[in-house]
Amino acid sequence: MHVFYGFCRIFVLQICFIRMEISSLYHLFQRYPLVTTDSRHCPEGSIFFALKGENFNGNAFAAKALQAGCAYAVVDEAEQADPADKRFIVVDNALKALQQLANYHRRQLGTRVIGITGTNGKTTTKELLATVLMQMHHVLYTEGNLNNAIGVPLTLLRLTAEHDIAVIEMGASHPGDIKELVDIAEPDFGIITNVGMAHLQGFGSLEGVIRTKGELYDYLRTKPDATIFLNNDNEFLKQIAGTLNQIRYGKPTEKETLRVSGEVISCAPYLRFRWRMGNAVWHEVQTQLIGSYNLDNMLAAATIGLYFGVSPAQIDEALSGYRPTNNRSQLQQTSRNHLIVDAYNANPTSMAAALRNFSDMMVSPKMAILGDMKELGECSIEEHRRIVEYLDKAQFDKVWLVGDQFAATAQGLPTFANVGEVIKAVEEEEIDGYYILIKGSNSMKLAQVVEHL
Repeated sequence: MHVFYGFCRIFVLQICFIRMEISSLYHLFQRYPLVTTDSRHCPEGSIFFALKGENFNGNAFAAKALQAGCAYAVVDEAEQADPADKRFIVVDNALKALQQLANYHRRQLGTRVIGITGTNGKTTTKELLATVLMQMHHVLYTEGNLNNAIGVPLTLLRLTAEHDIAVIEMGASHPGDIKELVDIAEPDFGIITNVGMAHLQGFGSLEGVIRTKGELYDYLRTKPDATIFLNNDNEFLKQIAGTLNQIRYGKPTEKETLRVSGEVISCAPYLRFRWRMGNAVWHEVQTQLIGSYNLDNMLAAATIGLYFGVSPAQIDEALSGYRPTNNRSQLQQTSRNHLIVDAYNANPTSMAAALRNFSDMMVSPKMAILGDMKELGECSIEEHRRIVEYLDKAQFDKVWLVGDQFAATAQGLPTFANVGEVIKAVEEEEIDGYYILIKGSNSMKLAQVVEHL
């Protein structure tokens, strides 16, 4: 334990130092199995990790965290620690220590881990999958959108011996992001929901997106018994899956019998679909999700559920009972309008899918309030122009566009600089009796307009 409690650096080989550090830290974690990175939330007996960001430095709040109830504080700036207080643990990098601790914990428990990534649908698929698996298993799954280099280790550190499956969502905005996360989580199973045009500012191109999402497959190739769940309708994924052990799902096809196949029955406005296992009987499910694009997410959850022993009847019950609560594919009925709220994220692929689904809905009148799609780099204007061209063909009753990228391509459609201007326009204009699609990148804050409609 003296490695942590002194400030004299012991110059040993780096790999030996890491082993000593993490194994010793893990003994502390076993005594105090709560972890926090927020000095404003310090449960009694927890361990505080002093993380750094562009606008914050957790080291400056380590002493405060100890005063608030934390048992120990892991810092990487020795000058912020009190040499007389053995509750300070000095490491080279607090984030790396958090990640290594999570990986060490994951290895000790040996829980079966399912890794989920993809351009669109990964969070909804994660939620659906967890709902299905909980019919038979004790499941740990990513809460909210904790799918990055901080969120994944925090999720893994919530694992207990009672969990028999962990569903870990993995997000990415730059090459190498997924590799970093799989090295922490070491999944046994994987699913890439799809690949499409998103975060191009970080990835550079669609090929960059595919390569980065494919880092999940690259890792699984190193594990002899690894299995992936593959959308048979996605040619990109089929190309990069190679010889990995595959369990396929998708729309019915005469060429092969899929483990699970399914098709849309209706969207009026909620998705109703049917699915079957192999060539067995069809199951009809009425969901509480908007959008035919959610068929793939439903089939993925059914496929993985079957693999882990959940019965078809239990799958039907879970999928029909799931209700979204995270601004994804939600239908909200107010006293004045019917709102389709999909304002958590937006990229060209998801925006086009949402608009196609809205166009196909047999409802009237229709209004679309769309916000800019962020992080598209040099492709941004072109991709926003394509959306505007689609809107011209769709002929919705009203279209409002929000943000400077849409303003540059609006072709005469009403534009607003920000959500504040939209709210003001709603208050000045009577918007009653509409079905309204609200979609844009989260930073556009379009969810704020909901209470005014």
